[in-house]
Amino acid sequence: MANETLKAGFDNYMADADAKCAKFPERANLEPNRLYTPLDLEGFDYERDLGFPGEYPYTRGVQPTMYRGRFWTMRMYAGFSTAEESNKRYRYLLANGGSGLSCAFDLPTQIGYDSTDPMAEGEVGKVGVAIDSLADMEILFDQIQLDKVSTSMTINAPASVLLCMYIAVAKKQGVPQEALRGTIQNDILKEYAARGTYIFPPKPSMRLITNIFEYCSKYVPKWNTISISGYHIREAGSTAAQEIAFTIADGIAYVEAALKAGMDVDAFAGRLSFFWNAHNNVLEEVAKFRASRRVWAKVMKERFHAKKAKSMMLRFHTQTAGSMLTAQQPNNNIVRVALQTAAAVMGGTQSLHTNSKDEALALPTTESVTIALRTQQIVAYESGLADTIDPLGGSYYVEALTNKLEKECWEYINKIDEIGGAPEAIAKGYIQKEIQDSAYKWQMDVESGRRVIVGVNKFTQEEEPPKNLLRVDGSVGKLQAEKIAKVKATRDNAKVKETLDALEKACHEDESTNLVPFILAAVEAYATEGEICGVMRKVFGEFKAHTAL
Repeated sequence: MANETLKAGFDNYMADADAKCAKFPERANLEPNRLYTPLDLEGFDYERDLGFPGEYPYTRGVQPTMYRGRFWTMRMYAGFSTAEESNKRYRYLLANGGSGLSCAFDLPTQIGYDSTDPMAEGEVGKVGVAIDSLADMEILFDQIQLDKVSTSMTINAPASVLLCMYIAVAKKQGVPQEALRGTIQNDILKEYAARGTYIFPPKPSMRLITNIFEYCSKYVPKWNTISISGYHIREAGSTAAQEIAFTIADGIAYVEAALKAGMDVDAFAGRLSFFWNAHNNVLEEVAKFRASRRVWAKVMKERFHAKKAKSMMLRFHTQTAGSMLTAQQPNNNIVRVALQTAAAVMGGTQSLHTNSKDEALALPTTESVTIALRTQQIVAYESGLADTIDPLGGSYYVEALTNKLEKECWEYINKIDEIGGAPEAIAKGYIQKEIQDSAYKWQMDVESGRRVIVGVNKFTQEEEPPKNLLRVDGSVGKLQAEKIAKVKATRDNAKVKETLDALEKACHEDESTNLVPFILAAVEAYATEGEICGVMRKVFGEFKAHTAL
């Protein structure tokens, strides 16, 4: 009866509003409804759809008290040409209130080449820190106690090598691997679909990933063994619903691979983590984060029959949207990042990186990265957004939008299941095409003016060229070459050959042979990343990109 009365009142309101629109027309192209009411939540069940924070289906958060007990980890992403320069930035961030580290590696490191390789020419130290051997990793974390900080490493194809370097540095500090906390991205499927820093074909790549799952479940139990990344999918141009769907489809594939390798779901699922983008539409992003938790919880419970609560919790790191930073009027980016930060916090993130205002132009200066960190701190301590859990829960619009995104997500997951799973959907170009179509539509909307980007296609102005941008020293390649030469001259080269030969033999064996101990032995002998990845390239071959959609 109440809804009937509400429906009649709503119809009267809409008729009256429509009449007034003749004099005051609404903005064109608005996608949400004019108004949301309980009528948009037909069949809504609080206990089934929301529950309490820290309880299935985790829509309202994975922890019972969320930020009332402890804020999210303020994990600032950084990497500067050399290990020495990056180490300075990491210690600066920790001294100024950062609570975790996030390592950006240069392109050669990301694709398994030493700085001296011809493939690395012109790219050494450009987009992050160059790491060629354990010697560089020792410098990178000099004077940083690895049992006191959690570290995230954005590394995928050679994730096993960089993780082993981190473990080896910790050992040298006297820190047992059991005490290490952090995350490796280790998400190769999204590299094939959206980003491109792959090395090996899918089958050996999935073997390396499951090897890491197995090794860490036994020896590095506090480590998040994968950060299944929607961030780069969104950066490539996906919608919010596609970001959730394609990422969770990748997650399903990783779980299936681990189960096929003989692992128990509850032995590894609790250390899976996710990585989301915080885009500009604040309320849509909040709904996206909430919907993603609910979808993953259902996947783990209903599809994989997980028993442990932690296996069903979608824990995630968030980074504000790099693709939304503009080179025009870069100070506007401070506002964008603040809004994206608010969305991530209201959506219940576990850790957060905030982009700096000048990242559309260059690597961030110390001043701009400080503003980015202070943005998180102001939201944490001054905004009130962290004082209560899921503050937008119960909003008619946010709940309706959460349901809408979940529905769209399941439609994509079901389609991918029909194709044969995420690896097959990537092999056939389905996921790539969906992202490309979405990116094209976005760009056409911007160019037509249908979508306004302040300072880009509206409210533009003449600007002077930016000043005081951070530039990478062009001599980094030469410096890294000298370091590699020194390492090779002082290490036990017979030991290096022994460990690399053992790794090659293990690569030829079946998938029951875990490669991580062999990689760790080579790392500790000071074999370079290029030498280790070179062995695996020799055995596994290289992936050739899908070009025909």
